[in-house]
Amino acid sequence: MSAQPEHPADSRMPSIPHTINAIGDALSAAKRLAFFSEVLAAEENDVKAVMRRWWATAMLDRARGADASRANAAAGRNLVSLDHLATQIEERSAG
Repeated sequence: MSAQPEHPADSRMPSIPHTINAIGDALSAAKRLAFFSEVLAAEENDVKAVMRRWWATAMLDRARGADASRANAAAGRNLVSLDHLATQIEERSAG
């Protein structure tokens, strides 16, 4: 009997639920404060857009290598063109 799993482990990051509390919990303290301030001040019709934007921020912050990627971008290292990035995404989704 093998100790290896029959199926490879899912490397995808679990999604953050689309709730105000879940988004707030996923953000750093400074970002959480900004998020709650913005969502509490938003008009009714604007709440969804605020939540979507901060949800995307929270998901990107959780991505593997996010800190290194931001540091590289700030220093102008390892930059990738949008065209190249789009090609990579298309190849991954086709494969």
